Amino acid sequence: MRKREGLRLISYLFMVVLLVYVTVYMPTPYIIYQPGSADEVKPMLSVPDGDHQEKGSFMMTTVSASYANLVMLIASAFNPNAEIDQKEARLGDKSEDEYAAEQVYLMSDSQSSAMEAAYHEAHITYSIVPQYLFIFSTPEGDEARKNFKPGDRLSEVDGKPMTDNESLSKLLKTKKVGDQVNVKLIRGGQTLEERVKLIELKDKDTNQTRPGLGVTIATMQRVEAKDPGLQVNFENTRVGGPSAGLMFTMEIYNQLTDGDLTKGYQVAGTGTIDKDGKVGPIGGVQHKIVAADRKHAEIFFVPKDNYAEAKAKADKIKTGMKLVPVNTLEDAIAYMNGLKAKS
Repeated sequence: MRKREGLRLISYLFMVVLLVYVTVYMPTPYIIYQPGSADEVKPMLSVPDGDHQEKGSFMMTTVSASYANLVMLIASAFNPNAEIDQKEARLGDKSEDEYAAEQVYLMSDSQSSAMEAAYHEAHITYSIVPQYLFIFSTPEGDEARKNFKPGDRLSEVDGKPMTDNESLSKLLKTKKVGDQVNVKLIRGGQTLEERVKLIELKDKDTNQTRPGLGVTIATMQRVEAKDPGLQVNFENTRVGGPSAGLMFTMEIYNQLTDGDLTKGYQVAGTGTIDKDGKVGPIGGVQHKIVAADRKHAEIFFVPKDNYAEAKAKADKIKTGMKLVPVNTLEDAIAYMNGLKAKS
């Protein structure tokens, strides 16, 4: 009898553990997109001698993306603002770590472009200074690549500082395939030193071979104002991707120039930005409309190419926000300048 009861208890516990695993921990090939947040940009950056007075605010908007378990999939079926998609459609041939590292790089690049666009619009002299090399892809299958992880900063090779791709390429031209080099990496705030064997890489255009590290690397740069008092400094935004570019630029420009460009309004928006001030389309605009509406935004800047989708969602949720399609930074600034300040 006791043996039978023990077996029943073990079977019961096994079923409970299996149920928890299947519903909570077992991965699925799906990802769930939902409205994220609408956050004020001002706390994310600062200009020492800038004009910091704002009665309103500029807000960046985000999309929440979650790798789905079974419970989340079931719950999303009853959520009108949830969108289910294949994980593969988001990641492509990248790993989750590589995708996350790529988003960090895109956010940094977006911040740099926002600074350049704002400095240009405000007629402020600046220069571009390479800082370090960022690793965001580490192909599998090569034993030598085990030394690297997506998101690593490559600061030195054989004791020489590596600030950009050109400095790395120049050093590797003095090496040959099979040579070992000492690399200094910064990972999670810690400095690591590794001994790495150079592998053969083939140029896709010329078919010529050369020695290399075998990882995908990009140069991280700093945009420096000639006047230190007008230097833009970013805090950790804890989000990735390039779509906050326009709203970063609006906040930077507001601090660089006299007067309050917000005019007292709660202004949300989205859109990539390039150094010339061109606003580019983004993904997930329907979720960002909902996020901005929840924060009671009064105005929403949207890239012109995303306007139709944004308008459809705005009409569906019956928001009172004014949707403003823009092609350039100048379009957005002109719209704000044309508003009467709120009393």
